[in-house]
Amino acid sequence: MTIVTIPLFPFLLLIAIAAAVCFRCCDANSNVNVVCIESEREALLKLKNDLTDPSNRLSSWVEGGDCCEWNGVVCHNLTGHVNQLHLAAPPFSAFDEWRLLGGRVNPSLLQLKHLNSLDLSNNNFSSIQIPDFFGLLGSLTYLNLSLAQFQGAIPHNLGNLPKLHYLDLRGWDPRDMEAKSLEWVSGLSSLQYLDLSGVDLHEATDWLQVTFNLPCLLELHLSYCNLKGPIPDYLGNKSFLEVVDLSSNSLNSSIPNSLYSLNHLQFLSLGYNHFEGEISSALGNLSSLIHLDLSVNSLEGRLPTSLEHLCNLKELDLSSNQIDGDISEILQSLSSCSLDCLESLNMENNQLSGHLTDQLGQFKNLVHLSLAGNTISGQIPLSIGELSSLEVFDVSENQLNGTFPPTLGQLGNLETLNIGQNVLEGVVSETYFSNLTRLTQLMASGNMLTFQPNPSWVPPFQCETIELGQWHLGPKFPRWLRFQRNLSDLNISHAGISDVLPTWFLNLSTHFEYVDLSSNDLTGGISYLNVTTFLDLSSNRFTGPLPRLLPTLLGLVLSNNSFSGSLVEFVCNSSESRNMWILDISTNLLFGEIPDCWSHWQGLGILNLGNNKLTGKIPSSLGYTNPVELNLRNNSMFGEIPSTLQNCSRLLILDLSENHFSGSVPAWMGEKLSSLVVLRLRSNKFDGHIPHKICALQYLQNLDLAHNNISGAIPKCFSNFSAMATKNKTFYYLRGWFFDGKSFQPSALLELKGREDEYSSTLGLVTSLDLSANHLTGQIPKELGTLTGLRSLNLSRNLLTGNIPDNIGNMEPMESLDLSMNKLHGGIPSSFSNLNFLNHFNVSYNNLTGQIPTSTQLQSFENSSYMPNHLRGPPVSKNCITKGVPTDGGGSEESNGRSKVKGLYVSIVVGFVMGFWGVVAPLFFIRVWRHAYFQKLDHVGRKLYVFWATMGR
Repeated sequence: MTIVTIPLFPFLLLIAIAAAVCFRCCDANSNVNVVCIESEREALLKLKNDLTDPSNRLSSWVEGGDCCEWNGVVCHNLTGHVNQLHLAAPPFSAFDEWRLLGGRVNPSLLQLKHLNSLDLSNNNFSSIQIPDFFGLLGSLTYLNLSLAQFQGAIPHNLGNLPKLHYLDLRGWDPRDMEAKSLEWVSGLSSLQYLDLSGVDLHEATDWLQVTFNLPCLLELHLSYCNLKGPIPDYLGNKSFLEVVDLSSNSLNSSIPNSLYSLNHLQFLSLGYNHFEGEISSALGNLSSLIHLDLSVNSLEGRLPTSLEHLCNLKELDLSSNQIDGDISEILQSLSSCSLDCLESLNMENNQLSGHLTDQLGQFKNLVHLSLAGNTISGQIPLSIGELSSLEVFDVSENQLNGTFPPTLGQLGNLETLNIGQNVLEGVVSETYFSNLTRLTQLMASGNMLTFQPNPSWVPPFQCETIELGQWHLGPKFPRWLRFQRNLSDLNISHAGISDVLPTWFLNLSTHFEYVDLSSNDLTGGISYLNVTTFLDLSSNRFTGPLPRLLPTLLGLVLSNNSFSGSLVEFVCNSSESRNMWILDISTNLLFGEIPDCWSHWQGLGILNLGNNKLTGKIPSSLGYTNPVELNLRNNSMFGEIPSTLQNCSRLLILDLSENHFSGSVPAWMGEKLSSLVVLRLRSNKFDGHIPHKICALQYLQNLDLAHNNISGAIPKCFSNFSAMATKNKTFYYLRGWFFDGKSFQPSALLELKGREDEYSSTLGLVTSLDLSANHLTGQIPKELGTLTGLRSLNLSRNLLTGNIPDNIGNMEPMESLDLSMNKLHGGIPSSFSNLNFLNHFNVSYNNLTGQIPTSTQLQSFENSSYMPNHLRGPPVSKNCITKGVPTDGGGSEESNGRSKVKGLYVSIVVGFVMGFWGVVAPLFFIRVWRHAYFQKLDHVGRKLYVFWATMGR
């Protein structure tokens, strides 16, 4: 065999020439526009035909066109095969449905054999499940269906995609998608990124075992998945994981030490769970950690000193736990290593105490600092001015005192300043704000600060939010507000302003969302206010007709003013639907009838027209507003309660007191208004009997029918008021509304202990029954004694007879009990000595007899609480004790009574004998005394005759 040898250099030269020619040819081909393959174009057109596209995003997808030029389609630049489909809607466009694709996903996608990336995220496929055939797209390395609103179970054959590196099935709500097992995930051997957030996994008990055994996984996102129970302490050898997000679940163990062994971990989020116990010192092992979120759990104790080892930490969120300790010590441990990295520190709503010290100034790169909701005291250190990178500073709801530090004005990057709800005091100078050019949120309500800049002062900032409630800003309306062109939220309540609302404020071009000017001394009229969401002008001296408002307004509080006029124009001037939740115009000078045009006000939660001068009947259309609270108290309205109020099924509070309503109490209230907590009909002209159907109101805690003409017996079925029968009441939650942190809950005026008070946040803790000043007859039913959670019972000024039921003494929480002015007889039950919380008690003007039971409370009241009855013992009378012989006790009540009667007879006889023999006997036996006695009588008689005769002339 002959071997042919080729010289090495010519051979290498030949290869180089061939490579150059090949490179030139390939480069030339790359400049040629590839045309998509016809079969793939037809597949895409079939896909388009089954999709809904209201915004016409796929308008470029047309017959005969080059699909490689179509919107969202990416072809390989050499072969022309379609390898990527990017059909995601723009982020945050879920509420703009016209921009979203929907409909059905055609199986023609299977003809795209080279498809490696598919993105359908942020669309609206709410009518279908994730198609099973997606598991046949074997070339996929990237699949993103996040927030695409697919429904139902995730198909298991998605586990047949061995090349998949990235899988995002994140959902909006766990009720949309579910997976009862994650066994299918174990087939994704190349997976590096997995996001199943918002998918219901509460039945997938294998979630931990499967996900932590994926060999290539770097990022795991399982937030808001309904995961429950503990995390075991062994997670396997997963030291390569970089991101773990298990937030917003119901995990309830301590934090397992195995999580602290993930030494490559950069992002760890366990927030919004039920983790408990102390944070282990092993936390310091996570030296690569950049982001740590343990917020909203039940972690307690002090932070470990090993925090000093987290030298790469940029974001630390431990908010809303029970972590305690001195804030200065925590800052000291963080400052040991994290000075150059730490950008965000959030420890709000814990139990931190101590003082902020000057070491705070060492965190030069700190951008976000929130320590709100603790018990930190002392002054804000002057070193705060050294945090030149700071954008958010929130120390609200603490106990900080001293003055407003002038160095805050050095923070040129500050965007949010929140020092609200502290005890800062003193004068704030306009120079403090001179460098705060980027400030957009100024929140400082609830302090005792004074700010009265020069009238010509122009602020260097353009704020969106200004909250200076409880500051002293008056007496003039702050003129510097006219320069705030971006102002959206304004709170200058309780600010000592005594002025007319200036015209320039009413004409500001800004679109206010929230305005609170309450509790000042503002005067004048208001024709129009440009506020879109919430307006509170209460407790001022505004006059004139009610202002015109935007139809978008959700909350309006005008109470405690002097607005006058009719409601007709205000209620009826628009045919548009109103979305208002709160309408409070109570305590004004409104007059006339309530107009019958409430059909467009069907979103009302609180409607309060009380304490005005309104007349007429309740309009029938008011029943279709379906509020939570309806208050018409203290007006001059009359007529019967309209049956249309049956439609108010959400009603918790109904107050029609102090009017002239008549008729009987409607029986349908017990059937239709089943959620009632407060029913107040006092001081009207209701008559008839109390309907037994009202006993069906199991949530009723306050019933007031006092000062009417109601007759008949007290229904025994009152024992069905189960909310009044709970001794240790936790809280009946009366849901309120929140506008920029200001809470508005249903409230009620209740007359307890002889005075009227308003209850709001504590309303759910109050229970009362007031049937006083009616014509009720019969006995007090013993069934009332089962209402052992009752705190106030008033049955006074009726015609009740019989004995006081003994089991009323079982109402141990009772604070006020009034049974006066009836025809009750018998004694005060001895069980009343159990009423240890009584501070108002009255049984006067009955026919009660016997001994007043001995207790700390019953002897503390004045005699007037018992008189005039036939009671004895303190405080009506004192017990006299003779040495060795008790005057009360030592025998039965009957024997004591007999001995007292015998003593009375003996006293009468002895008195008669002594009187007779002491006066009559001497006159009978001694003659001289007898003559002198009768001469004296004759002399007196003559003088009286002369006096009478003289006067007669």
